[in-house]
Amino acid sequence: MARVTGPFCAALLKYTDGFTRPLPSVLTGAGIVAGMLLLSQAARTLPVGTAYGVWVGIGAAGAAVFGMAVLGEPATAARIFFVCLLLVAVVGLKATSGH
Repeated sequence: MARVTGPFCAALLKYTDGFTRPLPSVLTGAGIVAGMLLLSQAARTLPVGTAYGVWVGIGAAGAAVFGMAVLGEPATAARIFFVCLLLVAVVGLKATSGH
């Protein structure tokens, strides 16, 4: 679930209209709280820098992929390359954390 909250919140944030629309605003807030709770759980067993780096990286990659796949954002070769590069960095960060 931790991997879903970042892209979920980023996608819903677009529909809150500055937090003036109740349902997307409540769902975004719930997603943010869930993401923080899950990050705090991960930080119990991983170094904070690793936990946060992985959390942010997966959220950023997920939001970019969601935007390209669902929201019609441009899916250029360069964007896809850099999302893949981001995922390689996340895997590398986790693999070298010593856990």
